[in-house]
Amino acid sequence: MRARGRLPERLPDLGPRGEGWVVIQFVLFGLLGLAGMLGPDWGEPWLAVGRALGAVLLAAGLLLVVLGLVQLRPANLAAVPHPRPGGWLVETGVYALVRHPVYSGLIAAAIGWSLLRASVAALALALVLALFFDLKARREERWLAAAYPAYADYRRRVRKLVPFLY
Repeated sequence: MRARGRLPERLPDLGPRGEGWVVIQFVLFGLLGLAGMLGPDWGEPWLAVGRALGAVLLAAGLLLVVLGLVQLRPANLAAVPHPRPGGWLVETGVYALVRHPVYSGLIAAAIGWSLLRASVAALALALVLALFFDLKARREERWLAAAYPAYADYRRRVRKLVPFLY
């Protein structure tokens, strides 16, 4: 029996290589984009502050996504969360800061977009997206641990999504 309030340890594969996780991800991106068009939901001075902070988070998030993708190199880069055959564990660069920099960057960019658009609905969806990526990363880590024996040590040393925190 699991403790109350805890998420299940076993998450569904949603396809042999996790294709369903990608489909859900793109649905959430679409909803987030549409929700951003509903703003602005707040006025000055918070609108200017939110837009400035949003622009910084959006840019930083996109930079983190690009760095994460580049550092995976073609041998490891996959559209699905299941590791590619013949790949290797990447532990350097942004992967020394967080285990899932692409997910971290997408979360930061989603929050940035929400603040830039001053949309409460988009901000709520950005939080749903953050929870989704936490679950997706949890499922992906089971595959990574099975594929790479060194993953357990890497997991102990490096945080999942937020450097030094989580």
